[in-house]
Amino acid sequence: MAEAFDLPTGMVVLERGWLSSNNIVFSGSTGTAVVDTGYVSHCTQTLALIREALGGAPLDVILNTHLHSDHCGGNALLQQSFPGCETRIPPGQSRAVLDWDEEALTFAPTGQNCPRFRFEGVLRPGEFVMLGEARWEIHAAPGHDPHSVILFEPSSRVLISADALWANGFGVVFPELEGEQGFADVGRTLDVIEDLSPRVVVPGHGALFSDVDQALGTARSRLDNFMRNPARHAVHAAKVLLKFKLLEQQRIEVPVFLKWAMQTRYFRMLHARHFMETDMVQWLQQLLTDLEHSGVLRHEDHWLINT
Repeated sequence: MAEAFDLPTGMVVLERGWLSSNNIVFSGSTGTAVVDTGYVSHCTQTLALIREALGGAPLDVILNTHLHSDHCGGNALLQQSFPGCETRIPPGQSRAVLDWDEEALTFAPTGQNCPRFRFEGVLRPGEFVMLGEARWEIHAAPGHDPHSVILFEPSSRVLISADALWANGFGVVFPELEGEQGFADVGRTLDVIEDLSPRVVVPGHGALFSDVDQALGTARSRLDNFMRNPARHAVHAAKVLLKFKLLEQQRIEVPVFLKWAMQTRYFRMLHARHFMETDMVQWLQQLLTDLEHSGVLRHEDHWLINT
């Protein structure tokens, strides 16, 4: 899809599936870089795709818009494969990475995996980073993740929006799962994006798009819906986490899947906060039934199969 858009010189977008974030690769006089590295299950493929995009050149810099497992799961392998590579992360998670706190990094509460990686620098909002031949502004983008950043190149008006804005909405608002306020931050971040007035948006997942007004309208409508009915967001979040695990496993026995969900903190929190009137196993089974009716999984005997 990237060929249909006029992107800055030296910028290549690798659109991935929903288990892994998109990878944005840069090369030019300022060196080589990749923004976001996908999920660990895909890390070998990520490495091969980035090597191809760089044409055999070494990778100089990894940048992470935020540290959810589907955006940084390839960091460790890329660091091993390119020993001189520097990694930069949002500053709010520096201590969590240094201590490798899988609770604070949300790997444990989501039941997801990410190999330990190091970092050498931060992406500080209000500053800029040179990528390819251009200077990219760093903007704070809390909401989906309180520490997330987005990157904007003002000459071409291209925005790397991570999970702050997709063509059809935005990512799960994780602070809300923790019982903290996150919806207002989503709204403020959408305002920041509107003020930047991007011409092309490179989302964290899905194809590039240019109808930014429509995407912002869709996002604000969804946000308003969630704010009026937080339980709806809770159901959405639970389904996303279930689907993510199924994307990772592809095929899993129902009892094993239910046991994993029962042991995963975010499911326990969502159930306790919004659905205590329903037995937790019954609640999870209903979510799986809804996903099957939506066509995103198939139930065969005692197995769940990704579709």
